[in-house]
Amino acid sequence: QFTRLEELPPSSADYHVIRNYLDWLCDMPWNISSEEKIDLEKSEEVLEKHHHGLKKIKKRILEHLAVSQLKGNLKGPIICLMGPPGVGKTSLGKSIAQALGRKFVRASLGGIRDESEIRGHRRTYVGSMPGRIIQSIKRAGTNNPLILLDEIDKLSFGVHGDPASALLEVLDPEQNHTFVDHFLDVPFDLSHTIFVATANRSDTIPEALKDRMEVIELSSYTLNEKHFIAKNFIIPDTLEENGLNEREVIIQEEIIDSLIENYTREAGVRELKRVISSLCRGGAYEIVKGSTKPLIIDEEKINQYLGPAKYLETQRLRKWVPGMATGLAWTPIGGDVLYLECIKIPGKGELKITGQVGDVMKESAELALSFVKSHWSEINTDYTCDNFDIHLHIPAG
Repeated sequence: QFTRLEELPPSSADYHVIRNYLDWLCDMPWNISSEEKIDLEKSEEVLEKHHHGLKKIKKRILEHLAVSQLKGNLKGPIICLMGPPGVGKTSLGKSIAQALGRKFVRASLGGIRDESEIRGHRRTYVGSMPGRIIQSIKRAGTNNPLILLDEIDKLSFGVHGDPASALLEVLDPEQNHTFVDHFLDVPFDLSHTIFVATANRSDTIPEALKDRMEVIELSSYTLNEKHFIAKNFIIPDTLEENGLNEREVIIQEEIIDSLIENYTREAGVRELKRVISSLCRGGAYEIVKGSTKPLIIDEEKINQYLGPAKYLETQRLRKWVPGMATGLAWTPIGGDVLYLECIKIPGKGELKITGQVGDVMKESAELALSFVKSHWSEINTDYTCDNFDIHLHIPAG
C-alpha cells in the first residue's frame, strides 16, 4: 500500500483512501500494553470506595485478579452485568478498570443495526471507517484496555446485517485473538482486552451471544442500601454540583427514608438523585434570595419543594376482602406487587379479564378457574357456576 501511495499523484481519489488506511495502521497500539500492577488490597479499596453492596460482583472481580497474579498473565474475561437501570453497572466497569490499572473505554451499542458498526466498512466504500471495537482500541492507546459494551440488549436488526452476530467473534475467547476488521483487513489480537457488557434484560440478547459471556446479575437496592448510598454518595455529590456545602444546606438523615418511600419507586438510585437535586436547587434558591444559613431540609421543606407524596403505601389503602389476592410482577426496571381483584356477576359461567395482562397471565387465570370447576362437587354440591360470570381485574397489570 505504501509503494502504491508513492506512485500515486496527491490529486488522485485513491491517494487519500490509502493515506487514511496507512494512518490507521500506524496509529493502532499493536504492541503497547498497560502494565498491570495487581494489588488485591488496593483493588478491594477501590471497589468499596465507589460502590456499596454488590458483594458477588466484587468477589468475582477479585478472584480474577488473584488468578492474574498467580499466572502472571490472563486472557481477558468477558463479563455481562445484568440488572435494572440505576444500580451502577456502567460505573462498576470504570471501577474494574481502575482496580486493574487498565485504560477504560465505553462503546454504546444501543440502537445499532448495522454490522459494519462492529466489523468496520470495507475500503471500497466512500468514507469507510473501522468498527467500534477497533476505534475503542485506538482511543485507549493500548492493546489491553477494558472496553465497556453498554446496552448490549438493545442491539437492533436491520437490512445491513445483524450486529449481534458480528459480536460473536469479538466476544469468543477462542476466536478473538485473530479478530479481523473489514477496514484494517489484518488480524488484531483482542484476547488481552477485558470486555464488560451491560444489559437490563436477558431475553433480548441472542442465546449464542449470551453463551460467550459470564452473566452476573445485579439485584435492586434495598431500603437500607439506598439510605446508605444517599447519605454517603448522592447527598455530598449533589450539594457540590449545586454549588452548596454541608454547612449551608443540612439534609436531615431522618427524611432520607421518607424521600425513598414516598417520592421514588425504582430498583436503582437515579430517581433518588433527581429528587435530592430538586431539594438542593430549592435550597440554593432560598440562600441566594437571602435566607439565613444553614438551611435545614425537613418534612415541611420536602412538601414545599417536591409537593405531596407521589407514592402511597398501597397495602394501607387496601381492605382485605374475599375476591382479592396479591401477585408479584417482574419488569426490566424492577419488581412490583400486583393486586388482583375478582367479582362474581350474573351470567353464563364465563371468565372476563381486564387490565393490561399478557397471554401467560390469562392462561393462568383460566387454569385456576378450570381447577375450581373440576373440584366444584367437593366445594359445594348445591351450587353451579353456570349462573354467574367471573370478572378478574388487574389494575397494575
